[in-house]
Amino acid sequence: MSRDALPLQPGLERLQRWMQAVVVHPGTVEDAIASTGAAAEIPVESLDRVVRPSRSMSPAERVGVYHGMYLMRMEEALAADYPVTRHQLGDHRFRHLVRAYVERHPSRSYTLNRLGDHLPQFFLEEPDWPQAAFLHDLARLELAMTEAFDEEESPALGPAELEAVAPEAWERARLRPIAALRLLALRHAVIPHLLAYHEDRPAPAPRRRASRVALYRRDFAVRRLELDRAQHELLAALCSGAPLGGALSAAAARQRSARQQDKIFRWFRTWVAEGLFAAIEI
Repeated sequence: MSRDALPLQPGLERLQRWMQAVVVHPGTVEDAIASTGAAAEIPVESLDRVVRPSRSMSPAERVGVYHGMYLMRMEEALAADYPVTRHQLGDHRFRHLVRAYVERHPSRSYTLNRLGDHLPQFFLEEPDWPQAAFLHDLARLELAMTEAFDEEESPALGPAELEAVAPEAWERARLRPIAALRLLALRHAVIPHLLAYHEDRPAPAPRRRASRVALYRRDFAVRRLELDRAQHELLAALCSGAPLGGALSAAAARQRSARQQDKIFRWFRTWVAEGLFAAIEI
């Protein structure tokens, strides 16, 4: 049977396709019912054949209940992953952001866990959005925190594995980072905004200042290490598979004194102790 011909009792699959097309369509419920995707399944003039009126509501108003709830559910899902962004914008502006974001990046999955994956990209696609560059960095931070929390568990490199490496092998050894590690280099200072949210303080004004951070999961919580440029460059090199000897030597060469060079090895010991690496490979 042609999809253009509406039977007296449309099949379940057709009703499901129609309902999804209506519910996820932005704008008013009338716009959603008349949209191309919805009208291809159930023509507007046939609405009362699939949705009966109640004593107080028309068919369109009854469908509108679900249409409105969808956007509310999207807002709840995005607020769960981006609470700092919501704190920064306030409820009204955040709600406006959700509507614009869902219109550009509607949910395509049975789960809402990945709904917000494109929010950093959204601010690149919408450079005229107020504070778009700052919000891009803030969204990158929150997305990385979500990814680190959701990532699979990796056993951390322990003392036994380190002691098993022969002294002459350290030069060419390579470190494998844990799966739940994310390194970020940002153009704005975003940690103060994270702290303001957790301390229930007003969000500070955005500040353009380079910041670097390592996010990782430990003991079922996401932790962070704020890094300077040298620390970030070394940790990024190690995580990319650079030989340990070469990476440490290059980092030490960029320091101006022996005392500063000693810091390199303290950084490395801290990262190992924090469980940032899963294995050492020769």
